Amino acid sequence: MDTATPAVTVALHDGTRVVAESGQVDARRHGELLLPAVDRVLAEAGVTLDTVTDVVVGVGPGPYTGLRVGLVTAATFGSALSVPVHGICTLDALAYAAGRAGVAGPFAVATDARRKEVYWARYEDPLTRTGEPAVDRPADIAGQLAGLPVVGAGAVLYPDAFPDARGPEHVAAGAMAALAAERLAAGDELLPPQPLYLRRPDAQVPKNYKVVTPK
Repeated sequence: MDTATPAVTVALHDGTRVVAESGQVDARRHGELLLPAVDRVLAEAGVTLDTVTDVVVGVGPGPYTGLRVGLVTAATFGSALSVPVHGICTLDALAYAAGRAGVAGPFAVATDARRKEVYWARYEDPLTRTGEPAVDRPADIAGQLAGLPVVGAGAVLYPDAFPDARGPEHVAAGAMAALAAERLAAGDELLPPQPLYLRRPDAQVPKNYKVVTPK
């Protein structure tokens, strides 16, 4: 499952293939949409939640509020089912999906970070990220990525900075599950299910409280 972008996406993978998948783009309703999507995917596959052996969740980078919905849900499932919970970088899953869509590399992935910024990373190929994810204004990185295809909604939003925008725009849990299954089968370690925020949340605690005391 992933809620790090406006897409609320869930898939079930049997170790060989994706057997059911659901995705809906709505940046304001992650909490409302995620659990019904899980129910829908399980029903489509004809299985119950207690047959799940591993949980994979996108760790971002992404906005604080949406990202934590998926992470908390994944952690709850892992605890309730006593199964491992694995993290996958959301940008890595998009890169993997781009590879399946025919983007070979090198290329970059960029998602919408709001505040007129993008979360982004460069890839040598769909399975190989070069460097850590970052958050920047598109104009500030346009020179670094000049001549490269850029995958994701961040590229579509800023065509002046990223003229060679490619799909998919949003992450899909099916691609994330397939990437996780491939890495686990190879004996690779996945990320811990901890959020990759890259910056402080939009909501801030006020610095100076106005103290009001009863007379």
